[in-house]
Amino acid sequence: MTDEPKFLPLQAQIKGMINITLPDGSVRQYELGATAMDVAISISEGLARNVLSATVNGEVWDATRPIHEDATLKLHTWKDQDGKASFWHSSAHLFAEAVEALYPGTKFGIGPAIENGFYYDIDTGDIQLSTNDFKKIEDKMLELARQKNIFNRIDVSKDEAISHFTDKGDEYKLELLEGLEDGQITFYEQGNFIDLCRGPHIPSTAPIKAIKLLKVAGAYWRGDEKRKQLTRIYGITFPKQKELTEYLHMLEEAKKRDHRKLGKELELFMFSEKVGAGLPIWLPKGTALRTRLEDFLKKEQIKRGYEPVITPHIAKKDLYVTSGHYEKYGEDSFQPITTPREGEEFFLKPMNCPHHCEIYGNKPKSYKDLPVRIAEFGTVYRYEQTGELHGLTRVRGFTQDDAHIFCTPDQVKDEFLNVLDLTMHVIKKLGFDNFTAQISLRDPENKEKYIGSDENWAKAEKAIIEATQEVNLETTTELGEAAFYGPKLDFMIKDAIGRRWQLGTIQVDYSLPERFELEYIGSDNQAHRPVMIHRAPFGSMERFIGVLIEHCAGKFPLWLTPEQYAILPISDKYLDYAKEVQNKLSQHDIRGTIDSRTESIGKKIRDTEVKKIPIMLIVGEKEADADQVSVRIQGDAENGDKGGMSVTDFVKLFEEMSAT
Repeated sequence: MTDEPKFLPLQAQIKGMINITLPDGSVRQYELGATAMDVAISISEGLARNVLSATVNGEVWDATRPIHEDATLKLHTWKDQDGKASFWHSSAHLFAEAVEALYPGTKFGIGPAIENGFYYDIDTGDIQLSTNDFKKIEDKMLELARQKNIFNRIDVSKDEAISHFTDKGDEYKLELLEGLEDGQITFYEQGNFIDLCRGPHIPSTAPIKAIKLLKVAGAYWRGDEKRKQLTRIYGITFPKQKELTEYLHMLEEAKKRDHRKLGKELELFMFSEKVGAGLPIWLPKGTALRTRLEDFLKKEQIKRGYEPVITPHIAKKDLYVTSGHYEKYGEDSFQPITTPREGEEFFLKPMNCPHHCEIYGNKPKSYKDLPVRIAEFGTVYRYEQTGELHGLTRVRGFTQDDAHIFCTPDQVKDEFLNVLDLTMHVIKKLGFDNFTAQISLRDPENKEKYIGSDENWAKAEKAIIEATQEVNLETTTELGEAAFYGPKLDFMIKDAIGRRWQLGTIQVDYSLPERFELEYIGSDNQAHRPVMIHRAPFGSMERFIGVLIEHCAGKFPLWLTPEQYAILPISDKYLDYAKEVQNKLSQHDIRGTIDSRTESIGKKIRDTEVKKIPIMLIVGEKEADADQVSVRIQGDAENGDKGGMSVTDFVKLFEEMSAT
């Protein structure tokens, strides 16, 4: 083990003092070149032991990186997502070090942290790694982690970097260097491993105590199906073995809740190779569930002054050139549809917003007409890479519960608050009680990714921040996560087993109204530009339903479930009576089926439980003579058997259950 780097870091420090502003607003002075770790030590030795990285002037840094100017500083521990990201990014480097030690000559692509853990794309030549190799790699990682090697950040010139990876014969790193210049290139070194990386990393390998490699997959280099397929290995690490054990238990629970498995068992949706990958087909039961969700939101929207619209599934390329979507997302769209007319091109609709801009511009507007709120369950299409498709949560064709509000600048805050209220109502109605809101802002260091003026971005960001503060909404802030046309508020949902999902979104947009030259006549009789608010409480119907299935393990809220009851006749003699009961219930919009199979009542009950149908109505001689049904509620071991009751009394019970 050695802590001496193989490349000499640039250390040009000038004596002096700097001011460090902490999150509570307090300011402390430190010597020029002090690190975030120095700050942590000055606050508390206990805090310093737990610091993994730090945000310095809005950018996440190594906690050991010298600070050479006045700065704002936030320290990150395992409790912070940024701290976890640094931990898992460092774990990816530890994985690469272990692989290089075990399989000399391995070439490395990219190895980022992901939401839970990390992955690394590697090329092991003729050696084909499988899950059988995981234990050996994990053991090596633990051995290296216990050496407590420091992560050294090293500034290198482009020539040095090219020379290093040329000597290693790693064409992947050489290709990554092509877009970089002197002053932009850093290596990170720990132990005997050196990698091209921007960082940040944790101080050393010491905190990495529990390791599990999870799966192996194929991944085309740089996502290009024409390039070589590398081996992608996913893993996760923790500072405590207990946390890894809990995570693996959660994964097992997630397998049981997998919406792809339950969707098939409950006959909700399907995919067909003949139709195409990533294009879901909704079966009758799934359609009933989805329609209920849509009807629920449509009623809420009508109450709040939205007007429904319908737009085509395709549009001319010019529409998306005007909106900016073609420039930003053209490569992720399906290829153009050409027509017999020379030079005419259409695209499958990737977004609903440009169509809604055209609706707004259809006729002149006065300030008295605003706000204009238009809503559409609009199906859009994006060509996701095959390897990224995943059931309903990552598809190529999906329906957004889209709406766009066109308002005056003075109306933005109130309209945003109204949308916020609707979104939280929707989320809570579906049983997602654990959520936070993420304020997604523009990356101030990478403005070329976005459209619109600095002035309009500042106004839009201010409107979102003030609205969330007014309702005391718990929020986090993420730079660089804004839409290309404006900042947004993304709802991050925690499901029943603790996983985070991004679902609903609200966005403030000054840019598209400018690009489409939208106007209204103000009280001063002059033309003004409206502000556009984009919102989708569900996000997409497909993704939302996929998450909902896993959240409730297929046991939907009673008002939403496709089959709310099953009538179980004890024998064929009572089928006619079962049909009478079904007809009476249908008059109250209570949906269900009759199990008319010639099976024992015990088997019918077991099969109904497997189908997750919440209510069983058993009918036999006693029930038919008394004009009753015997009611059993699934999942209620103590009070599930309600005994016999009239259909009228059952309807009352059902309405009480639906209201909870």
